[in-house]
Amino acid sequence: MTDYISQTILKTDAWTDATDSCFLSYEDRFLRRKVLTTVKGATLLVDLAHTTSLDHGDAFELADGQMIEVVAAPEPLLEITGDLVQLAWHIGNRHTPCQIESERLLIQRDAVIGHMLEHLGSTVTQIDAPFTPEGGAYGHGRTHSHEHGATAHEHDHVHDH
Repeated sequence: MTDYISQTILKTDAWTDATDSCFLSYEDRFLRRKVLTTVKGATLLVDLAHTTSLDHGDAFELADGQMIEVVAAPEPLLEITGDLVQLAWHIGNRHTPCQIESERLLIQRDAVIGHMLEHLGSTVTQIDAPFTPEGGAYGHGRTHSHEHGATAHEHDHVHDH
């Protein structure tokens, strides 16, 4: 039995006074219809009109006006330090979601990307932390991803090999 149903998301700063919260990973914060368990143990059916990318600090609005806060859950990441401009370019060229901070970059754990970044002179450290990467090219939503294997893809940009 579901305790709550939410069909509405309120963005950060558009709500106050959450009565409960849900810890969600980066992947889990991309949803349309899903049953979640809150910190207080209640079940929440999220039933949105469209697949939505949620941010840390957004809230599910319930029919009775209560708010359940979305919290970015700690997850396995790579912390990258070094020449952040160069390293961010290489990460972006591989369409890898990246959290950009003044002293470090954070990406999801990926041994191949981690090795490449070390080869470029960075220090790569495995950590567990909340992951809130930059949005897409227009400042919102998720970046797209695609494989760089044997299949062809049609869009123009440079890949260094």
